[in-house]
Amino acid sequence: MRAKLTAAPYLVWMGIFIVAPLVFVFYYAFTDSAGHFTFANIAGLKAYLPTFLDSIMLGAIAAIICLLIAYPFAYFISRTKPRTQRIIVLLVMLPMCMSFLLRTLAWVSLFEDTGIINNFLTSIGIGPFKLIRTRPAIVFGMVYNYLPYMILPLYTVLMKIDGRLLEASADLGANKFSTFRKVILPLSLPGIISGITMVFVPAVSTFYISVKMGPADTAMIGDIIEKQFKNAYNPNLGAAMSLVLMIMIFICMAIMNRFADNDGEEIVL
Repeated sequence: MRAKLTAAPYLVWMGIFIVAPLVFVFYYAFTDSAGHFTFANIAGLKAYLPTFLDSIMLGAIAAIICLLIAYPFAYFISRTKPRTQRIIVLLVMLPMCMSFLLRTLAWVSLFEDTGIINNFLTSIGIGPFKLIRTRPAIVFGMVYNYLPYMILPLYTVLMKIDGRLLEASADLGANKFSTFRKVILPLSLPGIISGITMVFVPAVSTFYISVKMGPADTAMIGDIIEKQFKNAYNPNLGAAMSLVLMIMIFICMAIMNRFADNDGEEIVL
């Protein structure tokens, strides 16, 4: 009884802020403006299929780039002294204390045609370049904003790897590459899956980076959903988009989690 009472605040919070919003999403996705049941909203999503696929592709590219950057950096952190680890982790988390919008706007001001970077390049005679309003700029914005979400789970897993396993691998004649492939990589797989999930999910559903940093003809699915609620005011279609996007993300997460079922526990030397 006491355990149930202790869990009551959490259950109330979950009901109000998780279950209730999902119920509203399902309701609006399958009703029209008059509240009548319909599949028209779901059927109308065919026109936005290219946007869904484009969002998934850009999100996947951003997640892969984050992994390539974060893995060696996280491994480096995990092999430093504990005091150094704390300082570096603090520096990694520091930008997360600033507003997501402010961080994005800061890069917009740097990348603009008349921004700081282009003004500097022009002053030395090698610019200006088109740094903003491009698809690579969207990916850059995602990588910058979500990179800490890749570094932290990787660092958490890598720092727990017992150094004696690496010594045993070397004693058995394995070189550094073999040790990485057969020991470090399998043990760090849960961190890789967790990091990819934590980057891919918000990247796919982002709705601000593409508007400020991307070309006018490129829109993420998050931007379309925002417009349905703010400009077009079609919450039914917006809810249908949100529902389909949520299902697609769950499917992607389920596929990725299948690769981490063994939690990297089996090591074959």
